[in-house]
Amino acid sequence: MDRSNEIVDKMENIFQNTCGSWQNCTDTTIEAFLDQCEQNNIDPQFCMSWVEQHKSEIPGWDTVSKVSLQWVNEHTSTGAPHSFK
Repeated sequence: MDRSNEIVDKMENIFQNTCGSWQNCTDTTIEAFLDQCEQNNIDPQFCMSWVEQHKSEIPGWDTVSKVSLQWVNEHTSTGAPHSFK
């Protein structure tokens, strides 16, 4: 398996453990998801880009989007992508 598939698989597992489903993705669970992504050295902006692809399945997307954008701005260097360690 190549590195990008490993990252996506890990990210999907984190999503499953924090949000559970698109319908259960809330402002609280999205923060937990982003925290876990960051702790696992996965760029939170990459993770949010992936989540955003499913925004039509997420109730309250506007709130989830605002909270996640604020989280990324607070936890990354001026919103810049993290470098992989």
